[in-house]
Amino acid sequence: MKLLNLITEYVSLKQAMGMRYKSESGVLRSFCKVMGDIDIKEVNPDHVAAFLAGTGPITAFWHQKYKILNSFYKFALIRGYIDSSPLPKTIPKQPEPQTPHIYTTEELRRILASTDTMEASNSPLQAATFKTLLLMLYCTGLRISEALSLKIADVNLTDSLIIVRDSKFFKTRLVPVGPRIMDHLNSYLKKRRHLPHPSGVDSAFFATRTGNALTYHRVSKVFRLLRNLADIPHRDEDRYYPRIHDLRHTFAVHRLESWYSEGADVQRMLPRLSTYLGHLDIAETQRYLNMTPNLLLEANKRFERYALSEVNNV
Repeated sequence: MKLLNLITEYVSLKQAMGMRYKSESGVLRSFCKVMGDIDIKEVNPDHVAAFLAGTGPITAFWHQKYKILNSFYKFALIRGYIDSSPLPKTIPKQPEPQTPHIYTTEELRRILASTDTMEASNSPLQAATFKTLLLMLYCTGLRISEALSLKIADVNLTDSLIIVRDSKFFKTRLVPVGPRIMDHLNSYLKKRRHLPHPSGVDSAFFATRTGNALTYHRVSKVFRLLRNLADIPHRDEDRYYPRIHDLRHTFAVHRLESWYSEGADVQRMLPRLSTYLGHLDIAETQRYLNMTPNLLLEANKRFERYALSEVNNV
């Protein structure tokens, strides 16, 4: 059976089971393009290894591609299309996950100020669009994919709510926002009305000058430019440069710091933060809570007050 035909059959099965299988489908079709229009039995193991390796050092993407291909080849084996899998038997060690960069408030100010350099006569809303997008990411903790998927109708100015539809775990959730960011969203929306609305209120909230949704590729490219203009360097101890996704981590950590500072019951508030971020459980939220000097300071203050009260009760 032709490799492309079997991939098409496999992807259709996954999607019929209720899975989106969008990124996985992209990997499989890229694999098919590299292997060529051949029978599945003719796939060369050396070519598979080269596809997995890509260029440069082994990254987490190697393991992501391997997982997708391994599932596909199990499907092919069970149905008798092949007798053995061409996947490598030796699996390299998965690299340590990237440590998120927790932006300081000063770094955030510099990034936002850098958007002013994007003023352009042929795209008059460009600077306002990116400043509003970055503010929303930091103030709400939305995933970048969720923010770029927002429609005009999803931003409820009357009730100060953002409706996040079909998020990472296929669930829709309501995200309440504070008055300051809501005022900014309202101001941006008034400007956004001057851009085309190809789908009416279902048009993209964050749009290009043509009214179409911003792409992740475009946003990532602009963010790298803004990060450089804001002079946020690559730290020696980190393997990667700070990312736009780190704004979500920064939101979570700053929220925790604020609760410690306010004397709130952090353990009781964590489930609320988990729900707000759209996580399935607290364990996933805890991965976002990197220890920072400010967070350590607030935690130490909390412990010091607790310890003093215990001593006084002795």
